[in-house]
Formats: sequence, structure tokens, C-alpha cells
Amino acid sequence: MVRIGILGCGRIGQVHAGTLRNMDSATVVAVSDFMPAAAERLAKICNADVRTTDDIINSTDIDAVIIGTPTDTHFDIIQAAAKAGKAIFCEKPVDMSADNIRKLISVVTSSGVAFFTAFNRRFDPNFANVQKCIVAGEIGSVEIVTILSRDPSPPPISYIKSSGGIFRDMMIHDFDMARFLLGEDPISVFAVGSALVDPAIGEAGDVDTAAVTLTTASGKICQISNSRRATYGYDQRIEVHGSGGMLRAANVLENTVDVATAEGFRAAPTMNFFLERYEAAYRIEMQTFVAHLGDKSIAIPGIEDGLRAQVMADGAAKSLETGLPVSLDF
Repeated sequence: MVRIGILGCGRIGQVHAGTLRNMDSATVVAVSDFMPAAAERLAKICNADVRTTDDIINSTDIDAVIIGTPTDTHFDIIQAAAKAGKAIFCEKPVDMSADNIRKLISVVTSSGVAFFTAFNRRFDPNFANVQKCIVAGEIGSVEIVTILSRDPSPPPISYIKSSGGIFRDMMIHDFDMARFLLGEDPISVFAVGSALVDPAIGEAGDVDTAAVTLTTASGKICQISNSRRATYGYDQRIEVHGSGGMLRAANVLENTVDVATAEGFRAAPTMNFFLERYEAAYRIEMQTFVAHLGDKSIAIPGIEDGLRAQVMADGAAKSLETGLPVSLDF
């Protein structure tokens, strides 16, 4: 039985708690949040204690921590948890600074604790199946990967101002997916972007519409496009073109019913919120983390994966600023 402490009782902490409540191999022992009411609510649901973050990290009855706190708290929490010998499940991004992540890699490596960077989209059944087909050689060698990710609407401007920008906040998932599907790291990134959805986003120093081209040493190409607006719902698609064929994962719809009338065919809308669209992915990633703690041969995205996605996001931001391709140095 893996004994877990949840740090951060907001939306994502609640999602992970829901998964853990239905697992026989793990239990939530304690929770913490800077808002006492949120901690009390989740503790009651999980039949867990409310403790401070420091108490959870230093408790002898806790084996692992889930870090769902604001990104600017991750650096100190990860260092303390690693030094206390706690396995770590950390929401993205690990830190806004690639240099800070490198420092954390040293601490995590020397402590020997398991570290899971929560790139949940790797665990989406559809996307994971695409990657398995690639590895199995079903389409030959990969040549072009296309990733489309569009939100139904932008987040509040207050969030935009503290998010680190669209590349570090939103596209970082797609950077990890690019590595997952390409099978090798890109060596260069070129980005373009505009504020077309909300002028206030541009005034806040960010863009809401962006596209990136990644290139690997072997010449593979990945195209990523992001938008903070999709009037038809939460748009999440990938396509992989190879020497022997093509793989495609389409949007997940609210239902599978097609309506055919004299006006033509009509399908159901896409899932409209990321928690619904990636419900299975959130569940499977937590199950995988817990399983990894008992069997290290079970692969997980580690802290190094968090670093590489961050370096790619930083490179994209620099490319947008300079208008030039940027070499990626991991």
C-alpha cells in the first residue's frame, strides 16, 4: 500500500484524489492547501488528515507526494521532498526556469527518489495507441508529426500574466507529445504567434494563436498549432505520417451518434473541457505512477522529460521574440 500526501487541493488535486480513492494499492493519508477550507473538503472526501506541507513532507507515514501547488512553489517543495526520501508526482511545468530544473535533477538523482512529471497526454488511450503503432513499425519511419491543440476559450487575464506564456503553459504538453511521437529530440524550433482572440492577452505580453516547427537531427519534422479559441469545443488531434503510411487520432466526441437528414450528416460536439477529454489519461497516469513505485521497469515521464519540454518552450518563446529559428541545447 503506497501512502500518499496531496499538496494542493484544487481542481487537479481533486482529480488525483478521485483516482486514488478507487485504487487498492494506494491511499491518501494527508492533504495540504493554503486555503484551509479546500483542504478540509478534500480531507473529508478522502478520510485523510489535514497537515501542513512541511508536515506531509517530513511525515514517516507517507511514501509519496503529489505536487499540485502553484508552479512557483515547486522548486522548494521538490527539494524538500527529495531530501526527505519521498517519491514525487509533479504537475507540469516542473519549474519555469530550465536552470532550476537542472538543479532539481541533481537533488532528485542524488536522493534516488522516483520522480514523475505529469504529462498526462502520454497516457491518453488514443495517443498512447498511436505511439505503440509507431514503435511497432506499422507506418515505417516517421517523417512528419502534426499536433493540433485548441482550447474552447482563453483563461482569465490574471492567469495569463502568471502562466509563463502560451509555450510554457499550453504548448508544453505538445512539446512532450512531439518527443513521444518523434522518438528523438528536436534540435531546433521556429515559432510564430499573434494575439487574435483577445487584445488583452497581447497587452499582457503573450499570444493566443501560435504555431511551431520542430526539426530533429535526422530531418524529422513536427508541426504544432495552438489556439486559445475553438468555437466547436476542445480540439485535440494528432497525425503521424511515415514512410509506409499514416496514423491519426481524432477528437473525442460527446457521443458516437451521427444524425443524417436532408441537410447532411451531423456528429456530436467534441468534449468541451480538458478534465472530461483527458479523464482516462489522468486515471491511467496515476495508476502508472503507483505501479512504478513497486516495479521500476514500468516507464514513466521523469524529471528529465520535464526539463526537455521546458527547454523547447523557452526556445519557442525566444524564436517568437527574435523571428529566427533557435537551436535547442538540453
